[in-house]
Amino acid sequence: MKNSPLFNVFKRELWRIADSRTLQFAAVAGPIISFLIIALTFSSGVVNNLPVAIVDNDNSQFSRKVMQLIDASPVAKVQCFSDINEAYRQMKQGSIGAIVELPANLERDIVKMQTPDIALFINNANVIKGGLLYSGIYKTLATINGGVKINISMKQGLTYSQALDNVQPVGVDTHLLFNPYGNYSYYLTLSLLPLMVVVFAFFVTVYALGKELKTGTAGELMRVSHNSVMVAVTGKTLPYTIILFLNMVLMNLILFRVLGTPLNGTLVVLLFSEFLIIVVYQLVAIALLGLTSNMRLTLSLGSAYTLMAMTFAGITFPTFAMPQVAKIFSWLFPYTFWIKIFTGETIKNRPLFTSVPEFMVLLMFILISLLMLKPLKRKLTNSKYWGRS
Repeated sequence: MKNSPLFNVFKRELWRIADSRTLQFAAVAGPIISFLIIALTFSSGVVNNLPVAIVDNDNSQFSRKVMQLIDASPVAKVQCFSDINEAYRQMKQGSIGAIVELPANLERDIVKMQTPDIALFINNANVIKGGLLYSGIYKTLATINGGVKINISMKQGLTYSQALDNVQPVGVDTHLLFNPYGNYSYYLTLSLLPLMVVVFAFFVTVYALGKELKTGTAGELMRVSHNSVMVAVTGKTLPYTIILFLNMVLMNLILFRVLGTPLNGTLVVLLFSEFLIIVVYQLVAIALLGLTSNMRLTLSLGSAYTLMAMTFAGITFPTFAMPQVAKIFSWLFPYTFWIKIFTGETIKNRPLFTSVPEFMVLLMFILISLLMLKPLKRKLTNSKYWGRS
């Protein structure tokens, strides 16, 4: 075993890692630092205390009650303005997310059983923040409106139950599945943390193998591997596969122990999928390097390829709602298929057989990438490809 070509390439790569701070950072420190930054960013889980301007043109007891109820909403932190123009100016500057304008004679109109109009302005430049503000404020105003109607109906002689039926003739029994608390870390960190491992898996593979071409040590690598490109690639990438998989294990601890993300599926399946996605992106990196034989160009292409995966994975915008061209384009990214397995084993608890198509697609990426080993061998053994940046 100790004299086998595979072991010799593996040992050679360990020495290269020990001698390179770049490889150490990309394989070990980089993923860990990114985990900590993302985990701290989304540690609160739920967005709250977004600034909301209240313009009170009534200055009545009822209008002050409305302000208190809006301020009590977890999503809103109320700031009082006397002028709608000043509030609107603050919104244009980005310091205010929403404006609620309470009309003059608000309390008087309610007492007279008239219907006053409360104006709500939402800054929807950030769709997520705008949606949260609209939902939170609208629910508060709807609750106030319902309470007023119940009080009016009871003054007209109806019982509370009858008044409630008038206000809400059809009851809605709502059940929020998979993420009942609206916790952002349940899907943002769930997708961002593994994406960091994927990015570093791609980069470190390209850098480690591309360095052999750039510095002209590719010939030595092939000699140690007894001129077997499969042995050379396996022995060279295996240390990073192990290190990155350990990073995935650390990521799991952060997700499930620190951030409290649900783990409803099978841990063994989850770990196997994590190991598989690392191998897939390593092989994709090798295939792309085999096509270009240029480390700098491959790193540039890889930065776009790996980071665009988040956009087309259906996390922030559902894949089924994308145009057909975008859906087809999303199939170019292994991450698109893997994230379905990952979320299925964490928050959704999908039956394992439903993830079989995604596993098969990942295996197809592996097989397609292996086809590039032959041209890669030609470039590793031919000195005319060495010395390129």
